[in-house]
Amino acid sequence: MSTEHTSPVPVPAAAGAHRKPRVAIVFGGRSSEHAISVSTAGSVLRAIDRAAYEVLPIGIATDGRWALTADEPARMAITDGRLPSVDDLAESADGQVNLPASPVDRGLVYTEPGAVPKALGEVDVVLPLLHGPWGEDGTVQGLLELSGVPYVGSGVLSSAVGMDKEYTKRVLASFGLPVGPYTVVRPREWADEAARPAVRARVAELGFPVFVKPARAGSSIGISRVTVLEDLDAAIAEARRHDPKVIIEAGLVGRELECGVLEFEDGPRASLPAEVLVGEGYDFYDFEAKYIDSSDVRIPAALTEDETARLRALAVEVFEALACEGLARVDVFLLEDGSFVVNEINTMPGFTPISAFPRMWEATGIPYPELIDRLLRSALRRSTGLR
Repeated sequence: MSTEHTSPVPVPAAAGAHRKPRVAIVFGGRSSEHAISVSTAGSVLRAIDRAAYEVLPIGIATDGRWALTADEPARMAITDGRLPSVDDLAESADGQVNLPASPVDRGLVYTEPGAVPKALGEVDVVLPLLHGPWGEDGTVQGLLELSGVPYVGSGVLSSAVGMDKEYTKRVLASFGLPVGPYTVVRPREWADEAARPAVRARVAELGFPVFVKPARAGSSIGISRVTVLEDLDAAIAEARRHDPKVIIEAGLVGRELECGVLEFEDGPRASLPAEVLVGEGYDFYDFEAKYIDSSDVRIPAALTEDETARLRALAVEVFEALACEGLARVDVFLLEDGSFVVNEINTMPGFTPISAFPRMWEATGIPYPELIDRLLRSALRRSTGLR
């Protein structure tokens, strides 16, 4: 057990006692977006209203273990290129939190080897600040559904579809919403040497440049901009390090815009939009440009009233088409002819200090602490079960 950054194991309130809603903030995870999730959680822990909520930070280590973590937001920030990790924040290298997969007993239990298990009590709502596979893709949402625990954000289906860039495009196209040209490289197809020439031919038909991406990942991790066919194989190999399925999208000439969607009592509404301004020396908005270096986001985006209104309406349409709940960030391109093309959706967007989602809502009139409060209260109102 670490001694430098320990805090006592939380003691649950007595049964029936009046208490504040208890929030489990779950973050980290096994995906390549682990550090972004930790940073997001640090920002939320710093901003959440402690007078209104009791908070229980639970980190998922890189090996998948659920751990009690210190409630110390300062140690969770991305600083000077250092990427934070649950492995460094956990109160014990071996202790773990267990959540029963049954609504009959929703109590959390903390165990350490050789020690008596400690009951942590129930939580009223989970805020799953998880990005990427094993978190944002419906897997944790399914676990929480089985446990009968209310949680913030979209359900199993919407989370899974929103995580998979191919099926996001397929669903949006089925609703008549605009998506750009793309092709998909499936694992068995790329493993077959004889099939690779056909893949290269499909990509060539898209024209160059193209963007080669892991189909089920985020935070711009594993993405390559390819300008010549000779570089394609290396880009696919890089994307496959993060996901065996790869999506390749045609490069679009236009402005990169984002819009937040938040679910209110009367339905979803869209924020003022933001525009991504890629820093000097970057070909596109990759991980370094987004989190480490000099890129910025202009909020609100410099758009006409008509463009802003059309973009906000489109963001809500995307949210509804994927049957999302709670929140989402919709990323689009504004092309030179004035039309919009949907790039992707994030059903659990980042909440770091530089993230666009909370900044867009602050510009729209909802500051960060109120945004967190709205999300938690929306989840508490919503019953669990099939969504």
